[in-house]
Amino acid sequence: MRHNFLTMVTAKSELFTEKQQQQAILFKALAHPARLAILVYLAETKTCISGDISNELPLSRTTVNQHLMELKKAGLIKGTILSSKTNYCLNTREIDKMGTMIQELLKNLSHGQPQEC
Repeated sequence: MRHNFLTMVTAKSELFTEKQQQQAILFKALAHPARLAILVYLAETKTCISGDISNELPLSRTTVNQHLMELKKAGLIKGTILSSKTNYCLNTREIDKMGTMIQELLKNLSHGQPQEC
């Protein structure tokens, strides 16, 4: 039974383009207000943050760390371990790619069906 489930999941993911799969990962990472707040905070500070970002957000350290991991997995932030602290900053290259990806998607959507169906 487990083998059939894995085969079904693999088969379903193959139905979508690599670009669509990348967009889904990105949009999933953006789909939580805490992650958006982290990105905005990092953008506003205009520097890498060393230490505990949870001091700046109304969330526990564990929760913030989970959100940081999701953002890092999506490539939107970079984090490097410096002694006992982690240094986080925006991955501006990936942020720029995200902007282009969103613009392309919105352009494709706006050329879809007429506004009134």
